[in-house]
Amino acid sequence: MKHLIILADGMADWPCMELEGKTLLQHADVPHLDWLARHGRCGMLKTVPDGFHPGSEVANSSILGYDQHEVYEGRGPLEAASIGVELEPGDLAMRCNLVSIDGDLLKNHSCGRLETDDARVLIDYLDAQFGSERVHFYTGVQYRHLLVIKGGDKRLRCTPPHDIPGKPFRPYMLTAECPEAEETASLLTDLVYRSQELLAHHPLNEARRSNGQDPANSIWPWGGGYRPRMVPLTQTFPQIRRGAVITAVDLIRGIGRYAGLRVINVDGATGLWDTNYEGKAHAAIDALRTDDFVYLHVEASDEAGHDGSIPLKLRTIHDLDHRLVAPIMEALTAWGEPVAVALLPDHPTPCHLRTHTAEPIPFCIYYPGIKPDGVQKFDETSCTAGCYGLLQGNDFIKEFMKI
Repeated sequence: MKHLIILADGMADWPCMELEGKTLLQHADVPHLDWLARHGRCGMLKTVPDGFHPGSEVANSSILGYDQHEVYEGRGPLEAASIGVELEPGDLAMRCNLVSIDGDLLKNHSCGRLETDDARVLIDYLDAQFGSERVHFYTGVQYRHLLVIKGGDKRLRCTPPHDIPGKPFRPYMLTAECPEAEETASLLTDLVYRSQELLAHHPLNEARRSNGQDPANSIWPWGGGYRPRMVPLTQTFPQIRRGAVITAVDLIRGIGRYAGLRVINVDGATGLWDTNYEGKAHAAIDALRTDDFVYLHVEASDEAGHDGSIPLKLRTIHDLDHRLVAPIMEALTAWGEPVAVALLPDHPTPCHLRTHTAEPIPFCIYYPGIKPDGVQKFDETSCTAGCYGLLQGNDFIKEFMKI
């Protein structure tokens, strides 16, 4: 039996007055998601252990079976693995967003639609001005980049920028958690303020303003840590001899690389609402011809949730159902070799909150011959009646890989 996980980042949500008290999944036209729930077995999964921030790095690595108390090192090292930066002992790797500051407010955690080619110009400029033997900036994807501090202390209190859109940014600046980390905190704070001075009138940002776009006029370092100790999935599950991850997000590529999965890049995969759903579906089908395990990650709903747009998030859920799940299931039903399929988000990203929460998320598992449990729809309420009940941590992947 081969295994496919379809991960719809941030797809879960809260009931909305605009939708007559329904969640977006309850309101959306999702016949193929509902087919999986109706013909499979469902449950709820707590992906964020108590005491951890509900970040995608925590939720996705938990889904893959990693104990956060043993492996958690923040987003930075995962970004480093994704873009091929080898971390040495003592290297503090931090996720480095390019954000849009408007006066005292953090207006936008992603600068709106920032293309990687434009971001590379700014990151290269920052590295040329501020880079040293100790400080290095590396270009990632779109607004998501990497900052490495040699000899940095990871004991910092950092707020993810997607948690504070429209809020004054100064109260959320990173701080040291202990006296030993004060020097690192001071260095990073200085880099933030100097980046604002440097980027304010950069020609690329002047052009963005003239075009009505948000400028990428500040860095925001967060999610720092050292190289994590993650055992490849092939060592945990012998039935996985070869596996793949498909995503447009550096963070998930990094998790995949540490997990021993090969990374498949898809042309036109953006991580936003306009991602290439069909291309991702075809890539997953092709990968399953040669691989035993495929982790297919789609970011679009999460970004729509951060934007606070119910119509846009509904569109991403509809597109996931019609343009990705539908062609995958159509192809797999014609195969002679059975494939177990799991569908789930990693965490909720409620549109009204515009950031992640830690509530359990719905999931379903289907494979040819499974005895359904009676759940008829895939949503946050229906799946609570599923036969799996409430799972936690690595319970999900152990259940899935039993098949």
